[in-house]
Amino acid sequence: MKIAKEFRWEMGHRLPEHFGLCKNIHGHSYKMIVEFEGELDKNQMVIDYYDVEKIINPIIEKLDHSYMVNKEDKLLLEFLEKVDSKRVVVDFYATAENICTYLLNEIKKCSLPSNILSVKVRVHETQFDYAEESMRLR
Repeated sequence: MKIAKEFRWEMGHRLPEHFGLCKNIHGHSYKMIVEFEGELDKNQMVIDYYDVEKIINPIIEKLDHSYMVNKEDKLLLEFLEKVDSKRVVVDFYATAENICTYLLNEIKKCSLPSNILSVKVRVHETQFDYAEESMRLR
């Protein structure tokens, strides 16, 4: 059985090595759909939606209205520090694919119920495109 829940946040990024417009400082209204697959628990649920929010909301709060910046992007890091802007420093460039992997890794750090078999994350960078990745837990 599978259940899913949608989350949204605003976040800035840039891809300095990109050949097009994404090399510029910009942002997106991101949407993530997180899907949990597992066996039904004693309450006949895969996982309670309230518990999904307790797991995911702290991750989204960290990202919302922040700037995701690669730790090697020294010029931009210096600027963000100077203007005291909220930032999430990572060791990758913030492509939809890498953000998807980042979110899965953050979820993996959380204490998930033992009946959960897998987690899938779909990250929409725009309304027209997304990246998706899943992980088996057992």
